[in-house]
Order: sequence, then C-alpha cells, then structure tokens
Amino acid sequence: MLTYPQAVNLTRTRLVRSLGIAAAATALAASVVVGGAATAQAAPTVYKNCTAVQKVYSGGIAKKSVTKNKVTSKGKTTYRALKGTVKKDDALYNANKKMDADADGIACEKS
Repeated sequence: MLTYPQAVNLTRTRLVRSLGIAAAATALAASVVVGGAATAQAAPTVYKNCTAVQKVYSGGIAKKSVTKNKVTSKGKTTYRALKGTVKKDDALYNANKKMDADADGIACEKS
C-alpha cells in the first residue's frame, strides 16, 4: 500500500504527463494548421506584351465571368464568340490588365 506522500507524488506525475501529452498534441496541431496556411500559391505571370501572351494562350487571358468578346467598330458595338485558347483566370487577368485595350475583360484577345 502507498503512503500518502507517495500517492500524491504519483498523482502529480500522472497529471504532468497528461498535460505534457495534451500540450504536445496542441502544439503539433497548431504547427500543421500554420504550415498549411503558410503555403502560398505562385504569383501569376506578368507578360511583356500580347505576342508573349498569345504564344501561351492563343485567345488571350479573360476574367472568369467573360463569355463573349465585345467588339466596337464605327461606333457600333457587337458581341462575338471567343476565339482560340482563352485562359479564364481572374488573378492572371489582373496581372496583365494593362494589355486589355478595349476594357472588355479579355487581354490580348483575337477579334
């Protein structure tokens, strides 16, 4: 049979071990969450000009919401189907927005 001081010491040891395991598990879970959140995606490519864009995406780069090409000729606006391989990506479009001459949401499009 254990004496009172031995029983108290044994209880403390079990409590410390339990707390140590719980703390280690919490720290591990936190590092997994932080490690997963810290993984960043690559920045979108900024192309030098439309020739460089059309070598990769022949139809240009569009916002995800764009479905038609807006064409204005002689003051008259018409909508045409997209031509070529159009990459629909908001982040990529925003990085190359300067090449969208007619501001229709498609950079370097084929008309």
